[in-house]
Amino acid sequence: MGFDVEKVRAQYPALADGRAWLDGAAGTQVPQPVIDAVSDAYRIGMSNVGGPYESSRRAGGVVAEARAAVADLVGAPDPACVVFGPSMTALTYRFAAALADGWRPGDEVVVTQLDHDANVRPWVQHAQRAGATVRVAELDPATGELPAQRVTDLIGERTKLVAVTAASNVLGTMPELRTITDRARQVGAISYVDGVQHCPHAHVQLAELGADLYATSAYKWAGPHLAAVVAGDAWTLENLHPDKLKPSPDTSPDRFELGTNPFAAMAGVVAAVEHLAELDSDADGSRAERLAVSRRAVLAHEDALARTLFDGIAALDGVVRYGAPQGPCTPTAFFGLRDLEPSAVAERLAERGLNVSHGHSYAWEVVHALGIGPKGGVRASLSHYTNESDVRRLLDALGDLTA
Repeated sequence: MGFDVEKVRAQYPALADGRAWLDGAAGTQVPQPVIDAVSDAYRIGMSNVGGPYESSRRAGGVVAEARAAVADLVGAPDPACVVFGPSMTALTYRFAAALADGWRPGDEVVVTQLDHDANVRPWVQHAQRAGATVRVAELDPATGELPAQRVTDLIGERTKLVAVTAASNVLGTMPELRTITDRARQVGAISYVDGVQHCPHAHVQLAELGADLYATSAYKWAGPHLAAVVAGDAWTLENLHPDKLKPSPDTSPDRFELGTNPFAAMAGVVAAVEHLAELDSDADGSRAERLAVSRRAVLAHEDALARTLFDGIAALDGVVRYGAPQGPCTPTAFFGLRDLEPSAVAERLAERGLNVSHGHSYAWEVVHALGIGPKGGVRASLSHYTNESDVRRLLDALGDLTA
């Protein structure tokens, strides 16, 4: 049977309301197995780790399972290389503080205009405190692309960190990461890759990306909130020593995780990864092997829908798509209508049962590089549970608004 989108959709209770959920980039809906896993974790009861009783052992087991599941999802070398936190933003600030501890005046940090502000501002703020120099790689506003050379040209012998997205959260652009991460490694710089929008639309293998640290958020790939991750190689994690409480563990990854982990959410993470591994009914073997098959099937499904979306928008007079990358991109369209503010477009579409995002979506550098400012644009973003009817409904509604 392979990938059957209607079978997939049937597992998502929220989709039963009949709306077209085209806001996956802002957060996906949650399938029943994840809802059950979170609910069961609370129902059966969990205590904090470290106790000599079953509820405590269950909590410890959930943490171990969640690390193993995410390691399979992103191709991390070992479950011990998976760090959990409440959000990608919180984790990035956490890692920025640890990395910046060794920065000095004259050191350099490279960020890009393509990134979500969560992969810009933490590095800029810590660089300023350390007296380090920030270099900004500029995107091409006409195409929405970030040529790798615009990043690599800024990397030099004093570069300590290169922060770059694997996929823009509004334009969908997927830069050539390996060229960038290889250059960072040549000069001994750490590469910190924002994979929040990349992970839902790729078969992730950290070794292929060359990323030293890769961040993602479970609620972007059918998992629960309060469960973000930074995964990396063991050497990088072992050589970072963040501030921590004196009695808390001094081992990695535990020393990066502040306070008690959200055990129920982590149970949801395990269920979400298992769900992603089962999206193609023909997938077989280990979880990592099933993920590889299912991710390929999902990407083929999303790519076909994205072509329909992009071609349909291009054919509409009065609709301007911001950035139209010719290279790899996620199934995300960022656009505006000449005669309507983005907020008004989103409201009109909502009245017709279409959920889309609007505004800057924290892509602060992007919207300013494009010249549209904080009002931003309208974002339609597809997910593995999106079907052709959802896309057609959006195109028909945009056609009516521009008629």
